[in-house]
Amino acid sequence: MPTAKANAPKKVAILAYDRLCTFEYGIAVEMFDTIQSPTAPLYKAETVAIESGDLRLAGGLRVPCTVQLDRLKDFDLIIVPGWPPDKKVNDEVAAALRAALFKGARFMCICSGTFLLLRAGLTRNKTITTHWQYLDLLKAEATNEQVAENVLYCGDAQIMSSAGSAAGLDLGLEIVRQELGAAEANRMAQRLVLPAHREGGQKQFVPRPLAQPQKGSLAKYLDQVRQQLDQPWPVKKLAAFCHLSERTLMRRFQEIMGVSPNQWLTRERVAFARSLLEKEHFTMDEIAERAGFNTPETMRHHFRTQLKISPARYRENFRQK
Repeated sequence: MPTAKANAPKKVAILAYDRLCTFEYGIAVEMFDTIQSPTAPLYKAETVAIESGDLRLAGGLRVPCTVQLDRLKDFDLIIVPGWPPDKKVNDEVAAALRAALFKGARFMCICSGTFLLLRAGLTRNKTITTHWQYLDLLKAEATNEQVAENVLYCGDAQIMSSAGSAAGLDLGLEIVRQELGAAEANRMAQRLVLPAHREGGQKQFVPRPLAQPQKGSLAKYLDQVRQQLDQPWPVKKLAAFCHLSERTLMRRFQEIMGVSPNQWLTRERVAFARSLLEKEHFTMDEIAERAGFNTPETMRHHFRTQLKISPARYRENFRQK
């Protein structure tokens, strides 16, 4: 990061481009321009166009802009408020972004904004993320990066990215926390009426897919197992139930599901427990038993492992009143 003069606000560029994501843009403006310290500004934000012309914004707005790529190298923090996943990056934009990175600028990518930096060549050997809807596309393109799938945000001193639009608020608070301290981040969170630190990863927000009909001899047996998740299903018992040897069962699961029988069972049990936590009034002990975890402690462990959140917090966040 460039060293700022004492008490001087950090310079922030919020990128503008054709098909700009207006919600993500609003997040950036609200956090790094609208909300300021009552005594002295902490950040000085500007909108910087990386494309020229009559730019279209999400929601139908159109804004005339003149490209300002030469200015990017002068900012401390550059915010990418989303980026259409089907949109390419031209060489001039990529070169300007790389120059800003080389000079020490920090980048904050909100939601699909990661694709801009990835396609511009800034993320090599970095850990990046995006919204769960775009993770498969990101993994396909990110040949030299580590893709974090179940986080609200991730990154290092120069490049950070958030899992989705609202997770950009969490990322913004983290950047303020790192740069200006916890007290300032807490004050900003209070102004935004947000928790200073949100628990969990983005998998807790991914809709549970309906059980997909599967071809082959396993399908009818697995449908029956789903109806009996409260029963123990060691591999030996499951293989016998499916009329297969244990070795054949393991091979079939890897071929069809891409996971082991035990991994599949745990995934199904977590999904079932989620549905009970959202809709029913059972106690944690009752849900753990019905889902086949037997104890709340075991259920809690698997929730933490898969969703990065406890069952109690999941119920608090998603229970239907």
